[in-house]
Amino acid sequence: MLTSQARRWVFLSLVFLPFASWPQSDESVLGEIRKVDRDNRKITIKHGDIKSFDMPAMTMVFTVTDPVLLDAAKPGDKVRFVVVREGGKFVVTAIEVTP
Repeated sequence: MLTSQARRWVFLSLVFLPFASWPQSDESVLGEIRKVDRDNRKITIKHGDIKSFDMPAMTMVFTVTDPVLLDAAKPGDKVRFVVVREGGKFVVTAIEVTP
């Protein structure tokens, strides 16, 4: 019989283990910028499928690694970007405005 503390550890392991094994991605994704929040280093992008995360197309807020990435970005721009998963967040590590 497991103690209550052991049961708690088993439960937490089962809850968080799937997130630890999610793949990282260096796949580039097409999207359209909806909002840029330079003060908080966030960008809202309507994006296509992100296959490496098994994520369907949607609009979501991403954190950016470097605020310089936001300098040339403005709402309405079509972009190609790279996203990784870091510390439970989806983080944009590269972004390029496309024609």
